[in-house]
Amino acid sequence: MAKLNTNSNAYIIIYSAVLVVIVAFLLAFVYQALKPMQDANVALDIKKQILYSLNIRGLDGAEAEAKYSDVVKSEETVGDKTYYVCDIKGEKKYVFPLKGMGLWGGISAFVAVNDDLNTIYGAYFNHESETAGLGAEIKDSQAWQEKFQGKKIFSADGQVAINIVKKVEKPESEVDVVTGATLTSNGVAAMLRDGLKQYVEQLKK
Repeated sequence: MAKLNTNSNAYIIIYSAVLVVIVAFLLAFVYQALKPMQDANVALDIKKQILYSLNIRGLDGAEAEAKYSDVVKSEETVGDKTYYVCDIKGEKKYVFPLKGMGLWGGISAFVAVNDDLNTIYGAYFNHESETAGLGAEIKDSQAWQEKFQGKKIFSADGQVAINIVKKVEKPESEVDVVTGATLTSNGVAAMLRDGLKQYVEQLKK
């Protein structure tokens, strides 16, 4: 019986191919095994973000699940958009998911609006790749997010008024930019104006 030549090119190629197949199989197995847990974590994170927009924070996983079930009454669609109908102490709130572009990548938000479809009740912003300490503050700064509470989406003449500016001159509808992150702030402003307008206009039809 011929001795296997472990130094031959054929042996090295076959060995490498078998090793790649085994590693790929193991990775696929681990991915499939962990996927349900990953999906559950993603779903929980979305529920927490919706609760943040309703000014409900500081809950662990089980508490967030319970609170979400308590306050989110239904998931509705208008046109091709999905939104959430919620109840906070007997008052109806609408939570609208929004998406836009920041300086370096995608940004998103959940914005809770009162039953008048004009007054912002709360907001939570997220991002994919904004700069830490600058654009990332749209997510990391709760104080900045809280500035949107009570702001009006529309002016008295029905024009979209919500905006993010360097100098606030209309406090009823304007919020100051994130320091050092003007372009990210502009992206958030555009996301709010375009997204909220579409939801409200379709709901009022």
